[in-house]
Amino acid sequence: MTTPSESSKLSEEEKTIFQSKVFNDPIHGHLELHPLLIKIIDTPQFQRLRFIKQLGGAYFVYPGASHNRFEHSIGVAHLAGELARALRTRQPELEITVEDILCVQIAGLCHDLGHGPFSHLYDGMFIKKQCPELDWKHEEASIEMFDYLVKDNKLEEEMKHWKLDLTKDLVFIKEMINGPLDAKAAEKKETPWPYKGRGQEKSFLYEIVSNKRNGIDVDKFDYFARDCHHLGMKNNFDYRRFIHFARVCEVKGEKQICVRDKEAVNIYDMFHTRYSLHKRAYQHKVNKIIETMITDAFVKADCHIRIERSGGKKYTLSKAMEDMVAYTKLTDHVFEEILFSSSTDLSEAREILKRIISRDLYRFLGEKLVNRSDLEAVKEAWEAGLAKLTEGLQSEDFEFSVITLDYGNKDKNPVDKVRFYSKENPDKAVKLPRERVSQLLPENFSETRVRIFCKRTDETSLNAARDHPLLKQWENEKDRDD
Repeated sequence: MTTPSESSKLSEEEKTIFQSKVFNDPIHGHLELHPLLIKIIDTPQFQRLRFIKQLGGAYFVYPGASHNRFEHSIGVAHLAGELARALRTRQPELEITVEDILCVQIAGLCHDLGHGPFSHLYDGMFIKKQCPELDWKHEEASIEMFDYLVKDNKLEEEMKHWKLDLTKDLVFIKEMINGPLDAKAAEKKETPWPYKGRGQEKSFLYEIVSNKRNGIDVDKFDYFARDCHHLGMKNNFDYRRFIHFARVCEVKGEKQICVRDKEAVNIYDMFHTRYSLHKRAYQHKVNKIIETMITDAFVKADCHIRIERSGGKKYTLSKAMEDMVAYTKLTDHVFEEILFSSSTDLSEAREILKRIISRDLYRFLGEKLVNRSDLEAVKEAWEAGLAKLTEGLQSEDFEFSVITLDYGNKDKNPVDKVRFYSKENPDKAVKLPRERVSQLLPENFSETRVRIFCKRTDETSLNAARDHPLLKQWENEKDRDD
């Protein structure tokens, strides 16, 4: 057993091992995290992620989907370190430093700090509905929350202790989470290299946590494995093989993470796994009904929920992300706050959540696979048919939902943005056309579906709703297909 006096004589590497902690993770097994990562984990800002469901409302559909952003973030930090260290071992000429690896792991650990209640429901549904003019993403709050976390917990000295530069390295961490800090200049391509944290010679480091080029990153590696595990589904993608065969090659003056040509089918499996998870779980019709109901409840409760920051100023549910002190207090608990409230101001919101608990859900009326170019015509047909409905049914009694399922690059093949190397020529990066990989791969990479839900559940209203001309048309087309 090493005593405190003996620990002062340890090398930096030995000190790191001595002060690290081991986590027993159901996905990655026993994983060891750097002492600085432990300091970050042991803060109120990070612990908040224990109370934010990874898959939003999916827990109301899949009983195993009870996992939270907390464990996912730890998993991403672990995998970020695994990939960075694998590249350093395989290619010492890249000059990946200990500080580079630590920064990449911190970015992986903190990339989801900005998520609100029920994860993507907050920014992707609630904020869009309540503040349609606001172009806000949770990654922006992740950056702000990270700054607040460091300052509030006085971690600057701890970072200096581990030889991090408080200007360059903090910028690097934030750029890995949300891209160039000067996004407008980057869009205009005013400079050949928009990043400040690391130079172009280390461009590949920006592809580890959040890969803006082709979407292959350790964030997906973790959530594919973790979500499939908790949903009870098979994960066809083997991220360990990707890490084993990952190699940095130069492409048009930039160093990119590439993979062996024989792994091309594995890469297609990864993007198909993404599509399958969206189709079977994330966009599951009952899951989306429940998330729509939670969103409706949040909208009705918005101005009546007051979250206080230090100094007494209070923020509503839709404004809490403007202040990190207030936002730290906002988690999934707001669901129970509304559900168990006796306030008359929250009565409408409370009734919607009670309907979720008692399984009196909005009803699914129909779904149609449509061409993106026909979407406006479908919307117009829906709105025109509303006037013909009886029983006093109005537009607000329905939810017209448009979902897009794809491989992560809209209607394009994301593998076209991946570069491969061969065993014979490991330093030359090339494209692999789909035809050279397999003749059994998809030709289309995106589909759009329109779903219609009714918020009323009495049979009289539902029968009247089913008389909508558009729903009748869809039913007739389905009968012809059968």
